[in-house]
Amino acid sequence: MKRRDKAAPFVPTEIHVVTVDDDSGTLGILSIRTTEGILEIALDRQAADAVMHAIGTIRLKLDPGI
Repeated sequence: MKRRDKAAPFVPTEIHVVTVDDDSGTLGILSIRTTEGILEIALDRQAADAVMHAIGTIRLKLDPGI
């Protein structure tokens, strides 16, 4: 089944990063204020590495001269 209507992108307007400690260790919290509201993502080390890899891939596609 193909989706016919595309959702509007969430445009980031403000980004914050904090860390919190709990019983299982430290988590990074990526908080992004968007045009649709706040999106908060909790990241462990493995998830943070995956996000950094994805951002690196996006940056290469945006500016191949880097």
